Amino acid sequence: MEMDYSSESELSDSDKELQDAFVEGKLKPGLNIVEQAPKKFKNNLEGLKHKLEEIQLGLPWIEKLDFVNEEAPLAPELAAQLLAHEQKRENQLKNNKKLPQFKPSEDPVLNDFNREMSFLRQAQAAILDAIPKLKTLGILTKRPDDYFAEMAKTDEHMQKIRERLMQRQQQQQRSERVKQLRQQRKEGKLLQIQTKLQRQQEKKEMLDQVKKYRKGVSKDLDFLDLKKSKAISRKALEKRKQKNKKFGFGGKKKGGKLNTKESAADISEYRNPKKPRKERDSKGNKGKGKAKTRPGKNRRVKARNKK
Repeated sequence: MEMDYSSESELSDSDKELQDAFVEGKLKPGLNIVEQAPKKFKNNLEGLKHKLEEIQLGLPWIEKLDFVNEEAPLAPELAAQLLAHEQKRENQLKNNKKLPQFKPSEDPVLNDFNREMSFLRQAQAAILDAIPKLKTLGILTKRPDDYFAEMAKTDEHMQKIRERLMQRQQQQQRSERVKQLRQQRKEGKLLQIQTKLQRQQEKKEMLDQVKKYRKGVSKDLDFLDLKKSKAISRKALEKRKQKNKKFGFGGKKKGGKLNTKESAADISEYRNPKKPRKERDSKGNKGKGKAKTRPGKNRRVKARNKK
């Protein structure tokens, strides 16, 4: 394959250096290394100005809409958002030691956020300077009510986007609802456990008071009224007080039918036995004291035959 080395513009820099070295006789058998001279940088101001004049357009400002300005002041809500983002990032790095630890000034995440914030503030400053200038030029900045423009996307495509957004919103609401239900279940379980422990503690205290009363250590029974008052309403307590006032407190129930020394010695019932109760016939008349007996089977059969 033949190559034409007549034109130096078609050769690469390395090929040209090799040709120059060959002409000067610097190439020798073996490994040839061409020493590269240090690059010389030129500050060609005339060339730069000439190029600037070529690419510069002499158009009015309304055709370019260019602005060079400083950033707008940091708004309070943006400052609060920036502070919250820094605090969140600090907690994230503190709680997870596996992540690479950075200083706030060197953190790439915070730097990205600050950069986006700078873009926003720069755009705000440009708007604050551009709107008054456009008004002085008599250019409208708001769209009129009867403005009509063809949409870049079809109505079918926008409808799909709306449906997609609605699906995402429903999924988020569903997930939030599931989280709330889980939290409510956890709180309900904790409440049940607390109620159960409280009842066990009250039962234990009640048994301790009963033991003290049985042993004679305590003679106060107010803990019983306190226990009842926790479970019984005020209306029921008033009703109970009225009954106690009218009928008394009842007295001892268990062992009430057992004999005592006096009841065992009392034989008055045996000296004057009660007369047998007289039965009444079908008409309501008192008999002689003898219960009416049913006739035998033979008598009943004969009575039926007579009929």
